Amino acid sequence: MTTTNTPKPARVRKSGRRSPLASVALIAIGLLFTGGAYALFSTSTASAQTDASSQQTIGEGQKLFASNCATCHGLGAAGTGSGPSLIGVGAASVDFQVGTGRMPMQMDGPQAEKKAVSFTEEQIAALAAYVASLAPGPAVPDARYLDAQGDSAKGAELFRINCAMCHNVAGAGGALTQGKFAPALDGVSAQHIYEAMITGPQSMPVFNDMNISPESKRDIITYLKYLENNPSPGGYALGSLGPVSEGLFLWIFGLGAIVGLTVWITAKSN
Repeated sequence: MTTTNTPKPARVRKSGRRSPLASVALIAIGLLFTGGAYALFSTSTASAQTDASSQQTIGEGQKLFASNCATCHGLGAAGTGSGPSLIGVGAASVDFQVGTGRMPMQMDGPQAEKKAVSFTEEQIAALAAYVASLAPGPAVPDARYLDAQGDSAKGAELFRINCAMCHNVAGAGGALTQGKFAPALDGVSAQHIYEAMITGPQSMPVFNDMNISPESKRDIITYLKYLENNPSPGGYALGSLGPVSEGLFLWIFGLGAIVGLTVWITAKSN
């Protein structure tokens, strides 16, 4: 009888090693979760700090408002018989009025006149933040519209159409009715020019973005800064007040010189 030896199947030896790809995957997942958690925590912390900073600025502005502005505008800025409501005027209006010294007013008159500024830049920013928190309104303009690098020719055309009837074609200012006046624009900062256009101080109309786009406002600022930085090509500008002042100058000094010369010639002949 023949015996057949059947070979036993070889045992597969199990290895305790992990695949290198599994280790890489675990490290990547760990980094992903760690980075995501850190980013979420950092964002939440930054937002909380920003909110706290904003609330602190608004609180400081409210204190300044109560001690310097509430007499005329009311504790809630809703206005009184001595001053209008400031609800909805926005940060731009406060920055213009306070930043040019027009507010607080020195005395009652047809309009608030420019004078020395009574507050620091930080205090003006706090006042603007407080008034802006009361209701939506025009914000302080973006710096990219204030660089005076627009189209000065287009700005000159827009200025002649919309502004020259009050401010003079050269921005020299002019008289209005009832003791009011349009101020000269020489030396006015680009930010305050822009803010005046969007808030309409005194007798000035409001030019919102539907009337004059931000880019066109930039062009107007470019034109005004060009006039400011370039002297009159015709010589002495006589205040840039136009043909009336020029004619008066010729009438007084030109005709006066002719009369004086005539008198001198007559006296010498005698």
